[in-house]
Amino acid sequence: IKQKKRHMGDTKHFCPVSLKEHFVLHPGLQEYAAKYKEKIYYFSTSEYRDKFLKNPEEYVAHNEPIQAPPLRVCLLGTHGAGKTTCARQIADKLGIFHIQFEEYLQELILPKTRRKVGPQFDEEHEEDDNKIPVLSEELEDSSQTKTETEKSKQEEVLTEEEEAIKANLMDSKELPPEVLDNIVLDWWKKEPFRSTGFILDGFPRTVDEAQYLSERGLCPDVAVYIQVEDSDILDRLFPPRLKKWKDKRQRKKEYKEKMKDLKAKMRV
Repeated sequence: IKQKKRHMGDTKHFCPVSLKEHFVLHPGLQEYAAKYKEKIYYFSTSEYRDKFLKNPEEYVAHNEPIQAPPLRVCLLGTHGAGKTTCARQIADKLGIFHIQFEEYLQELILPKTRRKVGPQFDEEHEEDDNKIPVLSEELEDSSQTKTETEKSKQEEVLTEEEEAIKANLMDSKELPPEVLDNIVLDWWKKEPFRSTGFILDGFPRTVDEAQYLSERGLCPDVAVYIQVEDSDILDRLFPPRLKKWKDKRQRKKEYKEKMKDLKAKMRV
């Protein structure tokens, strides 16, 4: 074992070409190994092995050790497990970016949808849309407001990519790889994420999304799954839902009282 460690290349079992060109620690495979100056290097693909052999000095350490990329973490867990709370604390402590995946998707389409979409927001939107003005001045302008709202909805035209994002948020439909390419690749390959690092909160969420990361060579340094008892999740999520339900009932009660007073005034 000691002998093998002494003969490993500068990047150990990680691919030196992936590290040099993409700043990613991609595990190499034994079947794609090569020997240079009595040291063994492993590569993620045969193409990268051939590229290394053509110009090995470009990918090995010289006067200083090869710089490792910043920390990239994928934080996983069911809804209500506390991912976002933990991710914020970790990001602050380590000085890396916190990326909440679903919130990021919402921001991409928010300029056109003008409000967040998804099952958890539908009830709020329905309540807002069904509100009836109480004041007499609002009654006079209600038809005009309704026309403007309908016009704004008609003018909302989403691109194919935005439609895919909306379908994902509304019905959990898989995002196509070409859409993920326009979102996820930047976090590994573009600044300021590339040199700072990040904790990705809530991605990957499915086997296909995990497979996507593998196929693109986007390797997180750490993947953490937060496992929480169902009873703990219920204790976290139920109280705010109950409060929301109570507030809604109270608003309905106040609305009925205001309408009753308004009708009485109109009779007079």
